[in-house]
Amino acid sequence: MILEMTNINKDYPMGKSILHVLKNVNLTVMEKDYIAIMGPSGSGKTTLMNLIGCLDVPTSGTYMLGNRNIGTCSDNQLAEVRNKEIGFVFQSFHLLPKMTALDNVAMPLLFAGVKKKERRERAAEALKIVGLEDRMTFLPDQLSGGQCQRVAIARAIVGKPRLLLADEPTGALDSVSGKQVMQLFRELHDSGSTIIMITHDANIAKQADTMYTIFDGVLSGGEEQVE
Repeated sequence: MILEMTNINKDYPMGKSILHVLKNVNLTVMEKDYIAIMGPSGSGKTTLMNLIGCLDVPTSGTYMLGNRNIGTCSDNQLAEVRNKEIGFVFQSFHLLPKMTALDNVAMPLLFAGVKKKERRERAAEALKIVGLEDRMTFLPDQLSGGQCQRVAIARAIVGKPRLLLADEPTGALDSVSGKQVMQLFRELHDSGSTIIMITHDANIAKQADTMYTIFDGVLSGGEEQVE
């Protein structure tokens, strides 16, 4: 088991009232799952992504990531989980503009305390996996949008995380680049990666093996999709 969420709620105070964003969410993710969570704007999907990614903690309920109870972790422990356990891919690539593709990919390993030689070797290998071995010395403004997203995916996988978490990964891309990125996710899954993808796009969600929907903070579905 990669993670298990049990009766997860997330509330935000709104003056004298409380906004219930997530309502008794239950989610189990096993190793090598490929899951899409689909919902419209305001459905709670971003809040759920933030909880899965340990960027936030639930108001109530239990979140187990492996054998670690996320609800009992300190801020420093959560930062360590984010660095070592989870690879993030966002709609906006969040690449550092004055750093090469290689150095952008190596950045998480720097924070993890990996020595420079090994950082660069592992970053080069990750870029090779995403098909950018010939773009390692390029800066982000020398790359297309699709190439920037592939650099971001390489950065997400360089630490060999247990979970790859993607938030609208094709949202900023044209249709051709989007298809290439989705093919890359399929190849990563086929090679053993566990993937959760957050999206509002049904066509993207359909490419996962299992789809959940979220609406008004309620998560449902989880059936395996048939091609």
